[in-house]
Amino acid sequence: MAIFRALQLGDMLCAVPALRAFRAALPDAELVLIGLPWAKSFASRFRRYLDGFREFPGFPGLPERAPEVGRIPGFFSELQAERFDLAVQMHGSGLLTNPLVERIGAGRCAGFFRLGGRCPDPETFMPWPEEGLEVRRLLRLPEYLGAPPRGEELEFPLDESDARSLREALGEEELGPMRYCCIHAGASVPGRCWPPGRFAAVAETLSRCGLKVVLTGTASEADRARAVARGLRGPFLDMTGRTGLGALGALLSGARLLICNDTGVSHVAAALRVPSVVLSTGDNPSRWAPADSRLHRVLCPAPDVHPGAVIAEAEDLLRLGRVGPGRRSPGTLQPFTIAGE
Repeated sequence: MAIFRALQLGDMLCAVPALRAFRAALPDAELVLIGLPWAKSFASRFRRYLDGFREFPGFPGLPERAPEVGRIPGFFSELQAERFDLAVQMHGSGLLTNPLVERIGAGRCAGFFRLGGRCPDPETFMPWPEEGLEVRRLLRLPEYLGAPPRGEELEFPLDESDARSLREALGEEELGPMRYCCIHAGASVPGRCWPPGRFAAVAETLSRCGLKVVLTGTASEADRARAVARGLRGPFLDMTGRTGLGALGALLSGARLLICNDTGVSHVAAALRVPSVVLSTGDNPSRWAPADSRLHRVLCPAPDVHPGAVIAEAEDLLRLGRVGPGRRSPGTLQPFTIAGE
């Protein structure tokens, strides 16, 4: 069974409950993900549900990567030679991607189609849900195909290699579990970013409350992290560009709180049950917000959100503490107070 979803981290994590449903219904099937190059590590991390990975070379009209046009014919020829029994389109409404999935040459195809558009097979294609959380939209497909949901919780498996990678990245730095907060000021789409100065204002308040401030992000987000750092007067640790995805997950797993933009790291936090305040640009938060609104607070539209609003949500989350599977209450921090406006 081939599953086509060539998207970024947050989008892929939202698909995990659907993958879980497929695996439960087809325990002996070989499930192969067709995705973007980075997702090879995703398939490896989720080997409980996925048995293989094929890199998608891109295709004209799809924005997720510049297409390697010369590779496209060979890509489809190789997939056709594998003779998949089923190819599933989980990349959205299918307007552009259903024809691609049909070119895989599987015995049968399934997926979503947009109402009013072409439906490749009424028995295996269902209308694309225009409303609801992404997790729930995607879960409707396996259910439509006879694979009941196995919960809508996200997952982000961690192992000793992730902890080791984090220790190597930290070097001689020490971070006490539940004694730090992560500030992730970047995003894969720059337009989704809350201003660095506002992140700094929130971080300063959290620092005064006794939490160590840890800046996170990819190497490409280093400039934004430095802009946040310029606004910090207290001590902080800059881990931007120093962690791969696994080490970032290990780092988040010990954090008391995450403040971030509406980007992939917010879904990692949701999977790890790390309390978070997410600054959204207003780009369909009803689709992308974490399902647990008690543990994850989404504020939008981001450009209009004042630091005081973020601090108020952070204060409430700190009162809740970190209590979840395999976790204990972290104890009492110094009193949390809102800095003068």
